[in-house]
Formats: sequence, C-alpha cells, structure tokens
Amino acid sequence: MTSPDIAATLRAAGCVFAEEEAHILVREARTSLHLTEMMEQRVAGLPLEHVLGWAEFCGLRLPVDPGVFVPRRRTQLLVEQAAAIAHDSRRGDGEPSAVRPVVVLDMCCGSGAVGVALSAALGSAELYAVDVDPVAVRCARRNVEAVGGQVFEGDLYAPLPASLRGRVDFLVANAPYVPTDSIPLMPPEARLHEPRVALDGGDDGLDVQRKVIAAAAQWLTPVGHLLVETSESQAPYTAEAFERCGLTTRTVSSAEHSATVVVGSPSR
Repeated sequence: MTSPDIAATLRAAGCVFAEEEAHILVREARTSLHLTEMMEQRVAGLPLEHVLGWAEFCGLRLPVDPGVFVPRRRTQLLVEQAAAIAHDSRRGDGEPSAVRPVVVLDMCCGSGAVGVALSAALGSAELYAVDVDPVAVRCARRNVEAVGGQVFEGDLYAPLPASLRGRVDFLVANAPYVPTDSIPLMPPEARLHEPRVALDGGDDGLDVQRKVIAAAAQWLTPVGHLLVETSESQAPYTAEAFERCGLTTRTVSSAEHSATVVVGSPSR
C-alpha cells in the first residue's frame, strides 16, 4: 500500500493531516502487515501517538502509552517560557539557579513530556514529576527516569517529599482545564482514548488549576516561577487565582502555538 493510498483512507476517516500521518506510518512500519495494522488503528480513531507508541514534543521523541494524555504542540509554549526565564536569570547575578542545578516540578505530568523537554532545553535539571493516574505514572517513569528524574503517584502535592518544599525553581503545570460540559464536544480521539482525569477541569475548567496555584508558593524558592497552561478565555481567571495567592502575574499568548500561559512568582 502506498503513501497516497493510506492518505486517502485516513482522509476519508476524518484525519485532518492525512498526508503527513501517512508519511509517518509508512516510515515507521516494520512490515506491510504492521503498516496495515497501524492504519486500521488510526482509522478506528486511536490517536496517532498511541498508534506509534511515541509523540514528538519540542524536538524529542517520547514514549506515550495507550490511555495516556498525548502532549499537545501548543504546550511547547509552556516549555519555551520557562526556558527563557531560566536563561535570562543565568545572565543575571544572585539567582540560585546560576550556581546549582535548576529544580523543576512537572505537575499533572502525564507522559512527563513537559518536564523532560524543559530539562533538555536547560541542558540539565533536578527533575520531579507527579500525576494521579497510575497509567500515566508508569509511562512518565520511562521518560523522566531516563534523564535522572523522579516520578511520584498521587494527588497533586500530596506524594511529594517534604524536602522539596521551598526548593522548586520552576513549577510547570498543564493541569486539566476543559470544563466538564465541554468534554462531549472534544474530538473522539481525545475523549475516548485519553483519561478523563487529564481533561476534566470541573464546572469552569479551573478546579485543578486553582489547587495547583493555591499551594505553589510553599514549594517555590523565593525567586521561583509557576507556569500554568490555560485557554485564552480562561486566562483572566487563572491570573486572578495567581494574584489571590500573592503571586505576581503576567500572561503570555502565542498565535504560532495557539497557546496561552500564565506566569507567576512569589511577590518580593
């Protein structure tokens, strides 16, 4: 079966990037039978990343197991903003991160993609990650432990070691922020094949974000930063939650990534 044939089949099944996906499937197939199997899985609605067993994120190829949240391209803005802050601080003086490894905490980590990509962008980091979903934690351990990090299973900050309090330079969170009533409107490959706990942010989509924000200052260094991905429409409310918790706040949006990130740090 040729790439154009596969693209036509994928297009008929509703795949928006059919030609690109067909090229990837042909490239990754070990045999013609494997190619057919992968194409059939994709036509049936399985996310491409679950079909392949990996996702490309920030130039890295990271394993993503079935049932695990697939890292989105828009989330690259979260990594880019944290890396930019870190690099700017290194050009200054007096920053703890300039004289010791940067401590990164990837909250609601899923596959661990954000933390691993940020560690790669920084050159190295003391990386911690946490997720409540045991399937995601198993996947994250493959990715995070490969770069020397640690993954914890549990609800937000609960499983983290007390020794980490006050030591985190960058707390990055792609917490679920889809309003509950909007879940049925999501593409089938997300709502049927990704865990609901990774998508559902409660009535207004901000329930988990608020919990992350509320306790962040306890874990950040005095010059640390909290970065939370959100939507453009939700950003004012996310920023308000930052401000209520005493964090200085700014919002960054990117048309290129179709993404929005709220950045905050403890008020000095």
